[in-house]
Amino acid sequence: MPPQTNSAHLVEIFSAIQGEGLNVGTRQIFVRFGGCDLRCTYCDSEHTWAAQKTCEIEQTPGQRDFQIYTNPVSVEQVLGWVKDQNTPHLHDSISITGGEPLLHAKFLQQLLPLLRSTGLPIYLETGGHRPQQLASIVEYLDLVGMDIKLPSVSGESHWVAHQDFLQVCVDQGCAVFGKIIISQATLAEDLTQAMKLIAAIDPNIPVFLQPVSALEQPHHGNPLPPLPEQVLVWQALLKQSLATVRVVPQTHKAIDQK
Repeated sequence: MPPQTNSAHLVEIFSAIQGEGLNVGTRQIFVRFGGCDLRCTYCDSEHTWAAQKTCEIEQTPGQRDFQIYTNPVSVEQVLGWVKDQNTPHLHDSISITGGEPLLHAKFLQQLLPLLRSTGLPIYLETGGHRPQQLASIVEYLDLVGMDIKLPSVSGESHWVAHQDFLQVCVDQGCAVFGKIIISQATLAEDLTQAMKLIAAIDPNIPVFLQPVSALEQPHHGNPLPPLPEQVLVWQALLKQSLATVRVVPQTHKAIDQK
């Protein structure tokens, strides 16, 4: 697990189309941090689990002309690289992602206020299990996309942390949506618990059901995509108590984009 200091381990910075959640289809600058304290069975980014010695920084937005830099990196370096990516009128927001970016919460406390100078909204993608770290940076965020880990699918169980995490967003007035990965192994009782958790805080929080991709070869096993009839039943189940439940696969994989 990377230390929370005034430096951080990056994986990459690049410009791409967001393929998941509420921002799907928009153009973002992705700042991907290294290190994750979870080991979800369906993870498609296992290269981010451990901090790496180097990171890749795209030089021209969307051109994949990466240069290699040594980790850890400073706040000033990340700010400069993001500004270099920020071509006028191109990007809709900045995605802070990982790995688990909240492992670098102290670094983000310094970085995020400076990123405001770009004029772009700041979007956090997270496992949704570190509420204390979220509370330290939530004032700088415009949107949070949090995973709600179903034990039957992810192999992880963080119900209490998810509840506390979601409550921080609502209490601080930060827009948030939930993302739930589903596979053939999904248990209805897990979905019911997720539904009750969200509905108890705010039933108007949008929820995205994201089917496991048939294109992936996950690190542990090979979770199978849900059957069409399963997805219909599960969406109907969640809509009993939640206002917005959308089924959206990872669209960036459909267009072969990282």
